[in-house]
Amino acid sequence: QVQVVESGGGLVQAGESLRLSCTVSGLTFGDFAMGWFRQAPGTGRDRVSCINGNGAYTVYADSVKGRFTISRDNAKNTLYLRMNSLKPEDTAIYYCAAARYFVCPREASEYSYWGQGTQVTVSA
Repeated sequence: QVQVVESGGGLVQAGESLRLSCTVSGLTFGDFAMGWFRQAPGTGRDRVSCINGNGAYTVYADSVKGRFTISRDNAKNTLYLRMNSLKPEDTAIYYCAAARYFVCPREASEYSYWGQGTQVTVSA
């Protein structure tokens, strides 16, 4: 049974930082590309960032480039998202997802396993 659990969300002010974590069990973590998605009220679920299985390849949405950093620790089966210089428009539920691909799929439908999400709220 695969479990995906996010943590680290919260309420911060604009300009502050947060680090999200995602712990995965029940699969061979290094075989999966891992993505962070977010969904704000009334919008779709968009990919924020993704990292491939060995951590050599990362991709970011234009809106977060230079502010967010994705990383993974395969020994700990854990994915991270460091978010700096947060803006009110970063407010959303953030989801961690696993895709059994070598490269990072763009579409949410390509990811097989999802966490329940963690709320990030950035006040102005």
